[in-house]
Amino acid sequence: MTVNFCGIELAHPVINGSGTFDAIAAERVFGAQLAERFPFAAFVSKTVTLEPRQGNPPPRLWETADGLINSIGLPNRGLEGYLAEDLPKLAALPVPLIVNVMGFTHAEVGRLVSAFAQRQEVAALELNVSCPNVETGLAMGADPDELTALLEHVRPLTDRPLIVKLTPNASDVAATARAAQASGADAVSLINTLRGMALDPATGRPWLGGVTGGVSGPAVRAVALAQVYAVCQAVEIPVIGMGGVTSGSDAADLLRAGATLVAVGTESFRDPAAGRRIAAELQTPTEVANKRSLQNPLQNRAIWLNQARQC
Repeated sequence: MTVNFCGIELAHPVINGSGTFDAIAAERVFGAQLAERFPFAAFVSKTVTLEPRQGNPPPRLWETADGLINSIGLPNRGLEGYLAEDLPKLAALPVPLIVNVMGFTHAEVGRLVSAFAQRQEVAALELNVSCPNVETGLAMGADPDELTALLEHVRPLTDRPLIVKLTPNASDVAATARAAQASGADAVSLINTLRGMALDPATGRPWLGGVTGGVSGPAVRAVALAQVYAVCQAVEIPVIGMGGVTSGSDAADLLRAGATLVAVGTESFRDPAAGRRIAAELQTPTEVANKRSLQNPLQNRAIWLNQARQC
């Protein structure tokens, strides 16, 4: 199950989605057991911005019928706080560290990339390009020309692998992936959350403090599979697939669609050891196939009808 990803040797193809697993909090709860049974082959940090962010006002979460809507708002200590407090703790994890960064201008992203390029603890960088560039008003990851301009600015600043986390809200996600590859990205990851909204059943007003939020979990799995497949057909660089992965069979689907790695996100809120379980399920394809048949209502119905005819 070992995987070579952009020159980084990983024990298996399952990592976490940025912002969905707090390794520092987990270490406080599980202690040494976390290092002994760490659930992922690499750890992707939550997003780091240049300045500290408080995030969106509460409430920040809404549970949907098959997933979550989050309006967290990227709270973090900012670059200086992360380097001083978070990085030393995350560098002690038993797996490679990938740092996710986001800026509102090319210059901001460049300062973040330059700062982490000097740190040997960081194996790779993931660029969160779902935010708008305040200088142009364009979402960096939704417009191929804007993404090209960003990468032309930051690519010369580091020799570490650069992963571009694509937004699913682009009109042509394959075109943005091609732009990322042509401009020097070493890999792309997708999908990020889809925009959604929930209303307070008592008042009829928006429930989330940020009004809208990002939909994740099994509800987005089919969208993720389609976009990952389209991107894998369009580029030659590695692809990290994510979106609604809850089992080894879900992960296997994304790998069959062409992904090199699979990221687990929302499922870790329900099961903190989900990454380890899913990686183990990937190593037992027969068991995964059996689970898939149990999860397929159409196949179950066909089995039931066949048994009914025999009776």
